[in-house]
Amino acid sequence: MKRFAVLVMAALTVPAVSACRTVPGRQAPPIVQPGAPGDSTRVIDAARAAAMARPTFNHADVTFMQGMIGHHTQAVEMVELLKVRSTDDGLRKLAPRIEVSQVDEIKWMKQWLEDRRQEVPGPHALHMHDATSMPGMLSADEMQKLAAAKGAEFDRLFLSGMIKHHGGALVMVRDLFSSPGAGQETEVYAFASDVDADQRMEINRMAVMLKERQK
Repeated sequence: MKRFAVLVMAALTVPAVSACRTVPGRQAPPIVQPGAPGDSTRVIDAARAAAMARPTFNHADVTFMQGMIGHHTQAVEMVELLKVRSTDDGLRKLAPRIEVSQVDEIKWMKQWLEDRRQEVPGPHALHMHDATSMPGMLSADEMQKLAAAKGAEFDRLFLSGMIKHHGGALVMVRDLFSSPGAGQETEVYAFASDVDADQRMEINRMAVMLKERQK
């Protein structure tokens, strides 16, 4: 199971602890919610106050998920090319790991958006939200060169391209966490952290493979 799923389950199973305790026989003080400018305050119950205290998603979180779907989609397309353009055993063993993780995460991100009634990118995700301008995305020309290459040339182009692609995902995660209020929802934080860890690990692995194939 992915680490982000484990983190989410752990977070959801931690019991909430009240900030204050009432003395037996004494009525708890009312919880007052300040009104907007010009509006009066109102008394709310503990359940509503607890719900308001829980972090939620914002526009930056939604944009991150929508963009990352397109980003992952290109990685899957690159792996599809590898299946028919490379005979390198090392790369052919790496390909399923990349493909499975990216496809699994695309499904999760789409479900996350659906659950929050946000727009889910369709089959042409690569052409939505200026996908080709996202960090690390290969241009149409670079994808054409990759598709036309084969053998050792393809292997080098694939590795250098995927390293660049994964590096872009790290930038997207960094930008998410640097956006005010973003990455606070438990699921978003855990998922983005997982993406960061996985991409770094694969970048290191591919860098070694690329160095070996440039000798």
